Amino acid sequence: MSKILMAEVNISEGTNLELIEEVKKAFLSVDGIEVVDIDSNEDHNRTVFTYKGSPDNVLQATKNLAKKAVELIDMTKHKGSHPRMGAVDVVPFIPVKEMTTEECVEIAKDFAKYLGSIGVPVYLYEDAQEKEYRKALPKIRKGQYEALEEKMKDEQWQPDEGPKEFNKKSGATVTGARFPLVAFNINLDTDDLDIGKKIVKSVRAAAGGYTYVRAIALKLEERNQVQVSMNMINFEKTPIHRVYETIKSEANRYNVNVVDTELVGPVPLPAIRDVLDFYIKIADTFSLDQIYF
Repeated sequence: MSKILMAEVNISEGTNLELIEEVKKAFLSVDGIEVVDIDSNEDHNRTVFTYKGSPDNVLQATKNLAKKAVELIDMTKHKGSHPRMGAVDVVPFIPVKEMTTEECVEIAKDFAKYLGSIGVPVYLYEDAQEKEYRKALPKIRKGQYEALEEKMKDEQWQPDEGPKEFNKKSGATVTGARFPLVAFNINLDTDDLDIGKKIVKSVRAAAGGYTYVRAIALKLEERNQVQVSMNMINFEKTPIHRVYETIKSEANRYNVNVVDTELVGPVPLPAIRDVLDFYIKIADTFSLDQIYF
């Protein structure tokens, strides 16, 4: 059976449609690439390109994408509500079919060397990182782009690949291999960011919430709402419905309601099966094979 690898490339641009289209053309110039999702968010000022294919093709496509994004994006002018530290911000490689974690790590390290060779500092994370204190993305990205120049002067935070000096235009990139996560956002009918931060504490791992949930509260200026933006890093151990119900309950304490939710990028079918199980009590006889397109 053929190996299939997926990449979810996050770039720091969500408003300039011409630039986004140029970046899209760059990675689609490689044969055999299947686009899973392209999600641009103006409030976040961020685009996530998700695509899959053979390991060699995905690696080459990601190099092409990164080269074009680094060429076109100037981080000195970037503003957005989502945490970020570089033009090409985060590049996880995810095993889909017949791929081991170790193989994904080697792909990530190859990509890191390439990006370093064109002048971008690169940090490895998750399964590609050996140092425990810098495995988690929030720790690497703490302080964001604005704090990166000073952070890089600390020997503990020297990049794994590329220049050791701050790249003002491109910032830095984080890449690695990881379990498929679910990017899940919940939008609330309040513009009070303090309420959002209090609600986040109920689910965020670092605040005593769920171990496999990373969450922040963001203000959506265009919608005059607050968003709880989450990465659910293991949906098997912390399912979507549990997080949703917790946030809905906590929001009720402040007379706040859920307006709508967003699933960003691809979502593994077993994660949706969990939602079906909880909300419509679907029988054990139901199979994911019953779902078709």
